[in-house]
Amino acid sequence: MTTLDVSMAAAQPTKRAPFHIPSLDGIRAVSFLIVFLSHAGLKGKVPGYFGLSVFFFLSGYLITTLLRMEFDSSQDISLKQFYLRRAFRIFPPFYLVLLLAYVLTALGAWHGSLGATAIAAQLCHLTNYYIIQHGWWEGLAPGTWVYWSLAVEEHFYLVFPLLYLWLRRRGLNGREQAIALLGICCAILAWRYILVFVLDAAKDRTYVASDTRIDSIMAGCVLAVWNNPVLDEQGPSDRRLGLLWLPLGGLMLLVSLVFRNPNFEQTVRYTLQSFGLLPVFAAAIRWHARFPFNLLNTKLAKYLGLLSYSMYLTHTMVIWGLEDRTHLPEIVRAALALAIVVAAAAGMHRFVEKPFGALRRRFGSAGA
Repeated sequence: MTTLDVSMAAAQPTKRAPFHIPSLDGIRAVSFLIVFLSHAGLKGKVPGYFGLSVFFFLSGYLITTLLRMEFDSSQDISLKQFYLRRAFRIFPPFYLVLLLAYVLTALGAWHGSLGATAIAAQLCHLTNYYIIQHGWWEGLAPGTWVYWSLAVEEHFYLVFPLLYLWLRRRGLNGREQAIALLGICCAILAWRYILVFVLDAAKDRTYVASDTRIDSIMAGCVLAVWNNPVLDEQGPSDRRLGLLWLPLGGLMLLVSLVFRNPNFEQTVRYTLQSFGLLPVFAAAIRWHARFPFNLLNTKLAKYLGLLSYSMYLTHTMVIWGLEDRTHLPEIVRAALALAIVVAAAAGMHRFVEKPFGALRRRFGSAGA
């Protein structure tokens, strides 16, 4: 999207203009495939946790960019419309897949058990804190463990629009907003250090809890408010981005992936990944027509990115079902699982996401 497109969108506050950021759909697709391969049997070789960090960063960047455009256009943000749009986007597939998992478990389609406390926690977006207290298996329908990451996002977006609106109403510019958000990220990193080195917290406490993981989302918010590659003309030059910031970001990501000390993994790893992604996203968006970033904008990558949310919701359930009920070789099982997940997500998009998406756009236009 060009600067002109953004200006036109801001100049027409009564009509929500189409808005698309290059490369983001492809990044969604890549991050899902990383998570899928990890869960499908390559956990020791493919870093599924990195795919989640990418998901978190992308979410923070995209949603904050949209909030920023809304405030720039109207000098306000409709919190009511924000939460309605998010409910129409997230909740229908969320609860439909969860209900299916409960029914299949109750009918004995696979080995597993349900607990009333676990069900209540998932319905109320508290899967992550339930896992911390009770573990990954007790009472949870098989394949619904991934709902912990969705709980992190829901907790973040329950509060963040209020914080962002407060920062904007105080008149802070983009750099000052970024500094405020970075300060919160530093506080979360310090909290992880306290949990690990003072309180001797278990790995799951820092891995799945909202209060220890929302800085991964907030890193994307930082890019949205300062040197945003689709909204801001200023920012690092192409030369500096390519020769300094992108290699530095790549180095941070590499260190986060190869250094395996447990204390490091529970503390600094998430910070290195989150902020190592800053120049990667900036380059992928700015240079979307250049190799290798142009691969993120192919029709296949865009389509898989479009289905990524439903694929993420269903993939562990499908993988678990095939593992529990078949004796296929692992590679065959993974290929079959991917085919089933893509087909299920395509159906979900056609019959669930698109109808509710129309309602979301209707409410979005009303609140623009």
